[in-house]
Amino acid sequence: MFAVLRLLLLCLCLPALAAAQDLAGHGGPVRALLPLAGGARLASAGFDHAVILWDPARGRALRVLRWHAGAVNALAALPGDGTSGEGFASAGEDGRIALWHAGGREAPDRVFEGHTAPVAALAVAPDGRIASAAWDATLRLWDADGTARVLEGHAGPVNGLAFLPDGRLASAGYDGTLRLWDMQGEPRGRVLVNLKLPQNALLALPDGTLASAGADGSLRLVGPDGTVRALAAGTRPLVALALSPDGGTLAAASLGGSVTLWTLPEGRLRHRLDGPGLPVWSVAFAPDGRTLWTGGQDRLVRRWDAASGAPLGPLAPEAEAGMTVAGADPQGARIWRACAACHALTPEAGPMAGPHLHGLFGRRMGSVPGYPYSERLARGDIVWTPETVADLFTRGPDVVTPGTKMPVQTVGEPADLAALIRFLQQATR
Repeated sequence: MFAVLRLLLLCLCLPALAAAQDLAGHGGPVRALLPLAGGARLASAGFDHAVILWDPARGRALRVLRWHAGAVNALAALPGDGTSGEGFASAGEDGRIALWHAGGREAPDRVFEGHTAPVAALAVAPDGRIASAAWDATLRLWDADGTARVLEGHAGPVNGLAFLPDGRLASAGYDGTLRLWDMQGEPRGRVLVNLKLPQNALLALPDGTLASAGADGSLRLVGPDGTVRALAAGTRPLVALALSPDGGTLAAASLGGSVTLWTLPEGRLRHRLDGPGLPVWSVAFAPDGRTLWTGGQDRLVRRWDAASGAPLGPLAPEAEAGMTVAGADPQGARIWRACAACHALTPEAGPMAGPHLHGLFGRRMGSVPGYPYSERLARGDIVWTPETVADLFTRGPDVVTPGTKMPVQTVGEPADLAALIRFLQQATR
């Protein structure tokens, strides 16, 4: 599963555009969700390097925070200070943890650094300390001054973190183990159970049971004594978990495109929420427990009725602008849809994972103002013409521009490639 997640991150996490005034949503899959201010705000984090702060009641984005140098994988609420309200922490592919006020300034208030690989999970202790888990096989427990206690024991990436009601820290990793840390001793942690399969997310229930999301599609409930009960959520990897505020419903998100809702403590399947059939990367309950938020591969934050499982629609309408262009080649437009998740045809389209393509032909690569290109593309030694674009999609970006973060994809059929070039010539003028 680690290899799958890493491939998806490498292929989908393109550099992001600077913040725009008109926000249509994320330019890549939505990796994490966090209700804030009692549900009056919602934070979402994506593979497009962005954190977006939303006004859920109005269904509009308030601000885009683009600070992380990579996909943002985790969000966690911080205790309020009594004046500015609740803040939050974000962390991701760049290995850094950023602390923000709820108001969402353009830069974080504080930054914790130390991990040498992507941070996959965050948790906040009852005393306010932040715990982080990363693909460098370590956990870190951070004090307010930015110093950290490093916890080692997992043999591989650590993907899940949760604080138990008694204050102990629990972790789950690619090595299949769930470990307990008493915050004072046990420098390598005590193995509660070895599930022998990669675990992707972890959540603590009020009675001390741990819910763990497995790469085999099973949701496992692990008791304080290490007993395991497996709930068959599907066959595709589970990657995110959420608990309703009353502790009675557990949600599990799958790369297969569904979210399952389970009643607790009996572990009965209550609903299976099926969206557009694309991977669901994140899930969160609203503080009132009536709404469930999900985020996925389609770049949307979707709303669901938590009681009935009925869809309530996306937080922001899906952007279809640029998917079709009047008078453009219809076959090319169909092929273009595979590119539209990362690129816009106009500079006014809002934040996307890749640069806009307006004025593409005759433009030197790496030259869209304000776009943080990869080192290879920033050299700008190729001018985009029908021939060079065709070469890019024939041999592949990894061959034509080695070191690029552009997804490795080709167009194998000559007729399809010719249609795509015709479409781009018409639509990017």
